Amino acid sequence: MDYIDYYKTLGITKSATEADIKKAYRKLARKHHPDLNPNDKEAEKKFKEINEANEVLGNPENRKKYDKYGKDWQHADELEKAGYNPNQQQYSGRQQASQDFSGFGGSNFSENDFSDFFNSMYGSGRSSRGQSKYRGQDFNAELQLDLASVYTTHKQSLTVNGKNIRITIPAGVENGQVIKIPGHGGSGANGGPNGDLYITFLIENNSDFKREGNNLYVDVDLDLYTAILGGEINVKTFDGKVKIKVPAETQTGTKVKLKGKGFPVYKKENQFGDLFITYKLKIPTQLSEREKDLFQELSKIRNHE
Repeated sequence: MDYIDYYKTLGITKSATEADIKKAYRKLARKHHPDLNPNDKEAEKKFKEINEANEVLGNPENRKKYDKYGKDWQHADELEKAGYNPNQQQYSGRQQASQDFSGFGGSNFSENDFSDFFNSMYGSGRSSRGQSKYRGQDFNAELQLDLASVYTTHKQSLTVNGKNIRITIPAGVENGQVIKIPGHGGSGANGGPNGDLYITFLIENNSDFKREGNNLYVDVDLDLYTAILGGEINVKTFDGKVKIKVPAETQTGTKVKLKGKGFPVYKKENQFGDLFITYKLKIPTQLSEREKDLFQELSKIRNHE
Protein backbone atom coordinates (compact mmCIF):
# COMPACT_ATOMS: atom_id res chain seq x y z
CA MET A 1 0.00 0.00 0.00
CA ASP A 2 1.48 3.34 -1.04
CA TYR A 3 1.70 6.14 1.49
CA ILE A 4 -1.04 8.73 1.10
CA ASP A 5 -0.66 12.11 2.76
CA TYR A 6 -4.17 12.59 4.12
CA TYR A 7 -3.24 15.99 5.53
CA LYS A 8 -2.33 17.15 2.03
CA THR A 9 -5.57 15.66 0.67
CA LEU A 10 -7.61 17.88 3.03
CA GLY A 11 -5.28 20.85 2.62
CA ILE A 12 -4.34 21.05 6.30
CA THR A 13 -1.21 20.68 8.43
CA LYS A 14 -0.40 18.05 11.03
CA SER A 15 -1.13 20.61 13.76
CA ALA A 16 -4.76 20.94 12.62
CA THR A 17 -7.42 20.64 15.32
CA GLU A 18 -10.49 18.39 15.09
CA ALA A 19 -12.52 21.48 14.19
CA ASP A 20 -10.04 22.35 11.40
CA ILE A 21 -10.34 18.83 9.99
CA LYS A 22 -14.13 18.89 10.05
CA LYS A 23 -14.25 22.33 8.43
CA ALA A 24 -11.82 21.33 5.66
CA TYR A 25 -13.68 18.09 5.00
CA ARG A 26 -17.10 19.75 4.75
CA LYS A 27 -15.79 22.41 2.37
CA LEU A 28 -14.11 19.93 0.01
CA ALA A 29 -16.93 17.35 0.21
CA ARG A 30 -19.48 19.94 -0.89
CA LYS A 31 -17.21 21.10 -3.72
CA HIS A 32 -16.59 17.61 -5.14
CA HIS A 33 -19.85 15.88 -4.21
CA PRO A 34 -21.10 13.64 -7.09
CA ASP A 35 -24.55 15.24 -6.94
CA LEU A 36 -23.00 18.61 -7.78
CA ASN A 37 -20.62 17.16 -10.37
CA PRO A 38 -22.62 14.63 -12.41
CA ASN A 39 -20.62 12.47 -14.84
CA ASP A 40 -17.35 14.00 -13.59
CA LYS A 41 -15.01 11.07 -12.94
CA GLU A 42 -12.26 13.31 -11.58
CA ALA A 43 -14.63 14.87 -9.04
CA GLU A 44 -15.87 11.41 -8.06
CA LYS A 45 -12.28 10.24 -7.53
CA LYS A 46 -11.48 13.35 -5.50
CA PHE A 47 -14.62 12.86 -3.41
CA LYS A 48 -13.54 9.32 -2.52
CA GLU A 49 -10.05 10.55 -1.57
CA ILE A 50 -11.53 13.25 0.65
CA ASN A 51 -13.80 10.76 2.42
CA GLU A 52 -10.92 8.35 2.94
CA ALA A 53 -8.81 11.12 4.47
CA ASN A 54 -11.64 12.16 6.75
CA GLU A 55 -12.27 8.58 7.85
CA VAL A 56 -8.70 8.47 9.11
CA LEU A 57 -7.99 11.99 10.37
CA GLY A 58 -11.55 12.63 11.56
CA ASN A 59 -11.27 9.76 14.03
CA PRO A 60 -8.82 10.71 16.86
CA GLU A 61 -7.77 7.09 17.42
CA ASN A 62 -7.19 6.42 13.71
CA ARG A 63 -5.32 9.71 13.37
CA LYS A 64 -2.99 8.76 16.23
CA LYS A 65 -2.19 5.44 14.54
CA TYR A 66 -1.71 7.11 11.15
CA ASP A 67 0.66 9.74 12.57
CA LYS A 68 2.76 6.98 14.11
CA TYR A 69 2.67 4.20 11.50
CA GLY A 70 1.85 5.99 8.25
CA LYS A 71 0.64 3.62 5.52
CA ASP A 72 0.59 0.70 7.98
CA TRP A 73 -1.71 2.46 10.47
CA GLN A 74 -4.48 -0.13 10.03
CA HIS A 75 -2.14 -2.76 11.49
CA ALA A 76 -1.17 -0.60 14.48
CA ASP A 77 -2.41 -3.07 17.11
CA GLU A 78 -0.37 -5.90 15.63
CA LEU A 79 2.67 -3.65 15.28
CA GLU A 80 2.42 -2.59 18.91
CA LYS A 81 2.33 -6.23 20.01
CA ALA A 82 5.28 -7.03 17.75
CA GLY A 83 7.29 -4.19 19.29
CA TYR A 84 7.87 -2.30 16.06
CA ASN A 85 8.97 1.30 16.58
CA PRO A 86 8.85 3.35 13.35
CA ASN A 87 10.91 6.12 14.96
CA GLN A 88 13.78 3.73 15.63
CA GLN A 89 13.06 1.72 12.46
CA GLN A 90 13.79 -1.38 14.48
CA TYR A 91 11.95 -4.61 15.19
CA SER A 92 12.26 -5.89 18.75
CA GLY A 93 9.41 -8.41 18.89
CA ARG A 94 9.33 -11.66 20.80
CA GLN A 95 9.55 -13.72 17.60
CA GLN A 96 12.91 -12.22 16.62
CA ALA A 97 14.80 -15.35 17.67
CA SER A 98 12.66 -17.71 15.62
CA GLN A 99 12.40 -15.64 12.41
CA ASP A 100 15.02 -15.10 9.73
CA PHE A 101 15.36 -11.38 8.96
CA SER A 102 18.50 -11.68 6.84
CA GLY A 103 16.54 -10.77 3.75
CA PHE A 104 15.84 -7.37 5.29
CA GLY A 105 19.42 -6.62 6.22
CA GLY A 106 19.40 -7.95 9.76
CA SER A 107 17.16 -6.57 12.49
CA ASN A 108 17.12 -3.06 11.02
CA PHE A 109 14.94 -2.17 8.04
CA SER A 110 13.15 0.85 6.68
CA GLU A 111 9.46 1.67 7.03
CA ASN A 112 9.07 1.18 3.27
CA ASP A 113 10.19 -2.43 3.70
CA PHE A 114 7.84 -3.04 6.57
CA SER A 115 4.63 -3.68 4.61
CA ASP A 116 6.32 -6.48 2.67
CA PHE A 117 7.69 -7.92 5.88
CA PHE A 118 4.36 -7.65 7.62
CA ASN A 119 2.60 -9.44 4.77
CA SER A 120 5.14 -12.24 4.75
CA MET A 121 4.80 -12.68 8.49
CA TYR A 122 1.05 -12.33 8.89
CA GLY A 123 -0.66 -12.23 5.52
CA SER A 124 0.98 -14.51 2.96
CA GLY A 125 0.57 -17.83 4.68
CA ARG A 126 4.34 -18.49 4.85
CA SER A 127 4.41 -17.78 8.58
CA SER A 128 3.69 -20.45 11.13
CA ARG A 129 0.89 -18.22 12.40
CA GLY A 130 -0.92 -18.33 9.03
CA GLN A 131 -3.01 -15.58 7.57
CA SER A 132 -4.47 -13.02 9.94
CA LYS A 133 -7.92 -11.59 9.41
CA TYR A 134 -8.17 -7.82 9.53
CA ARG A 135 -11.30 -5.87 10.25
CA GLY A 136 -12.15 -3.19 7.70
CA GLN A 137 -11.79 0.44 8.69
CA ASP A 138 -14.75 2.42 10.00
CA PHE A 139 -16.28 5.11 7.81
CA ASN A 140 -17.62 8.45 9.01
CA ALA A 141 -20.27 10.47 7.21
CA GLU A 142 -22.48 13.49 7.86
CA LEU A 143 -26.14 13.73 6.90
CA GLN A 144 -27.86 17.11 6.76
CA LEU A 145 -31.61 17.17 7.40
CA ASP A 146 -34.22 19.69 8.48
CA LEU A 147 -36.25 19.37 11.68
CA ALA A 148 -39.47 18.42 9.89
CA SER A 149 -37.82 15.43 8.20
CA VAL A 150 -36.86 13.81 11.51
CA TYR A 151 -40.33 14.19 13.01
CA THR A 152 -41.30 10.88 11.41
CA THR A 153 -39.38 7.68 10.73
CA HIS A 154 -38.33 7.49 7.08
CA LYS A 155 -35.84 5.92 4.71
CA GLN A 156 -33.14 7.83 2.90
CA SER A 157 -30.38 7.03 0.43
CA LEU A 158 -26.88 8.43 0.78
CA THR A 159 -23.52 7.98 -0.89
CA VAL A 160 -20.61 6.83 1.28
CA ASN A 161 -17.18 6.23 -0.22
CA GLY A 162 -18.74 6.01 -3.68
CA LYS A 163 -21.40 3.49 -2.68
CA ASN A 164 -25.13 4.12 -2.38
CA ILE A 165 -26.82 2.75 0.74
CA ARG A 166 -30.40 3.08 1.98
CA ILE A 167 -30.93 3.53 5.70
CA THR A 168 -33.90 3.96 8.03
CA ILE A 169 -33.79 7.16 10.08
CA PRO A 170 -35.80 6.82 13.29
CA ALA A 171 -38.02 9.72 14.34
CA GLY A 172 -36.58 11.89 17.07
CA VAL A 173 -32.93 11.95 15.94
CA GLU A 174 -31.15 14.95 17.48
CA ASN A 175 -28.66 17.40 16.04
CA GLY A 176 -25.14 16.05 16.46
CA GLN A 177 -26.32 12.52 17.24
CA VAL A 178 -24.20 9.69 15.87
CA ILE A 179 -25.65 6.32 14.88
CA LYS A 180 -23.76 3.21 13.80
CA ILE A 181 -24.65 1.16 10.72
CA PRO A 182 -22.85 -2.18 11.27
CA GLY A 183 -20.93 -3.70 8.37
CA HIS A 184 -21.16 -0.70 6.03
CA GLY A 185 -17.57 0.46 6.52
CA GLY A 186 -14.47 -0.68 4.65
CA SER A 187 -14.10 -4.28 3.52
CA GLY A 188 -12.16 -6.63 5.77
CA ALA A 189 -8.94 -8.30 4.66
CA ASN A 190 -8.30 -12.05 4.48
CA GLY A 191 -11.93 -12.79 5.31
CA GLY A 192 -12.07 -10.35 8.21
CA PRO A 193 -15.30 -8.50 9.06
CA ASN A 194 -16.27 -5.22 7.45
CA GLY A 195 -15.92 -2.01 9.40
CA ASP A 196 -18.90 0.04 10.53
CA LEU A 197 -20.41 3.27 9.24
CA TYR A 198 -20.89 6.12 11.71
CA ILE A 199 -23.34 8.82 10.63
CA THR A 200 -23.44 12.22 12.33
CA PHE A 201 -26.75 14.05 11.90
CA LEU A 202 -26.70 17.79 11.25
CA ILE A 203 -30.27 19.00 11.74
CA GLU A 204 -31.25 22.50 10.69
CA ASN A 205 -34.24 24.06 12.38
CA ASN A 206 -36.16 26.34 10.01
CA SER A 207 -39.41 26.11 11.98
CA ASP A 208 -41.00 28.50 14.49
CA PHE A 209 -40.39 25.95 17.23
CA LYS A 210 -37.39 25.73 19.50
CA ARG A 211 -36.38 22.17 20.31
CA GLU A 212 -34.82 21.04 23.58
CA GLY A 213 -34.59 17.28 23.70
CA ASN A 214 -38.11 15.96 23.17
CA ASN A 215 -39.84 19.22 24.15
CA LEU A 216 -40.82 22.05 21.82
CA TYR A 217 -41.25 25.73 22.66
CA VAL A 218 -43.10 28.42 20.71
CA ASP A 219 -44.42 31.96 21.20
CA VAL A 220 -48.08 32.58 20.32
CA ASP A 221 -49.59 36.01 19.66
CA LEU A 222 -52.68 36.74 21.75
CA ASP A 223 -54.97 39.60 20.78
CA LEU A 224 -55.96 42.11 23.44
CA TYR A 225 -59.66 41.27 23.42
CA THR A 226 -59.18 37.53 23.89
CA ALA A 227 -56.61 38.18 26.59
CA ILE A 228 -59.08 40.38 28.50
CA LEU A 229 -62.36 38.53 27.87
CA GLY A 230 -61.10 34.99 27.33
CA GLY A 231 -62.06 32.70 24.47
CA GLU A 232 -60.71 30.02 22.18
CA ILE A 233 -57.80 30.21 19.74
CA ASN A 234 -56.23 27.85 17.20
CA VAL A 235 -52.59 27.04 17.97
CA LYS A 236 -50.18 25.48 15.48
CA THR A 237 -48.35 22.36 16.67
CA PHE A 238 -45.76 20.35 14.76
CA ASP A 239 -48.39 17.98 13.37
CA GLY A 240 -51.34 20.32 12.87
CA LYS A 241 -53.52 22.85 14.69
CA VAL A 242 -55.32 22.41 18.00
CA LYS A 243 -58.00 24.56 19.64
CA ILE A 244 -57.31 25.69 23.21
CA LYS A 245 -59.21 27.81 25.71
CA VAL A 246 -57.77 31.08 26.94
CA PRO A 247 -58.92 32.20 30.42
CA ALA A 248 -60.13 35.80 30.85
CA GLU A 249 -57.51 38.32 31.98
CA THR A 250 -54.60 36.24 30.65
CA GLN A 251 -51.33 38.14 31.02
CA THR A 252 -48.56 38.41 28.44
CA GLY A 253 -45.79 35.90 29.18
CA THR A 254 -48.24 33.28 30.47
CA LYS A 255 -47.00 29.76 29.71
CA VAL A 256 -49.20 26.80 28.80
CA LYS A 257 -48.13 23.15 28.39
CA LEU A 258 -49.72 20.92 25.78
CA LYS A 259 -48.86 17.40 26.89
CA GLY A 260 -47.72 15.00 24.20
CA LYS A 261 -47.53 17.67 21.49
CA GLY A 262 -43.75 17.89 21.45
CA PHE A 263 -41.16 15.90 19.47
CA PRO A 264 -41.10 12.10 19.14
CA VAL A 265 -38.94 10.24 21.65
CA TYR A 266 -36.09 8.49 19.81
CA LYS A 267 -36.85 4.80 19.15
CA LYS A 268 -39.90 4.83 21.46
CA GLU A 269 -43.01 4.43 19.38
CA ASN A 270 -45.97 6.71 20.15
CA GLN A 271 -44.08 8.58 22.87
CA PHE A 272 -43.72 12.35 22.57
CA GLY A 273 -42.40 15.27 24.55
CA ASP A 274 -44.52 18.31 25.42
CA LEU A 275 -45.20 21.61 23.67
CA PHE A 276 -44.76 24.76 25.78
CA ILE A 277 -46.61 27.87 24.62
CA THR A 278 -45.78 31.40 25.75
CA TYR A 279 -48.46 34.04 25.11
CA LYS A 280 -47.28 37.36 23.71
CA LEU A 281 -49.89 40.13 23.93
CA LYS A 282 -50.52 41.79 20.59
CA ILE A 283 -51.66 45.40 20.94
CA PRO A 284 -54.10 46.51 18.20
CA THR A 285 -52.94 49.21 15.79
CA GLN A 286 -54.61 51.60 13.35
CA LEU A 287 -57.56 52.16 15.70
CA SER A 288 -60.68 53.86 14.37
CA GLU A 289 -62.01 56.97 16.04
CA ARG A 290 -64.82 54.90 17.56
CA GLU A 291 -62.35 52.46 19.05
CA LYS A 292 -60.26 55.27 20.47
CA ASP A 293 -63.37 56.81 22.09
CA LEU A 294 -64.30 53.47 23.65
CA PHE A 295 -60.79 52.97 25.04
CA GLN A 296 -60.83 56.46 26.50
CA GLU A 297 -64.19 55.73 28.08
CA LEU A 298 -62.85 52.50 29.54
CA SER A 299 -59.81 54.38 30.82
CA LYS A 300 -62.05 56.91 32.62
CA ILE A 301 -64.12 54.14 34.17
CA ARG A 302 -60.96 52.34 35.31
CA ASN A 303 -59.43 55.48 36.80
CA HIS A 304 -62.59 56.44 38.71
CA GLU A 305 -62.86 53.10 40.48
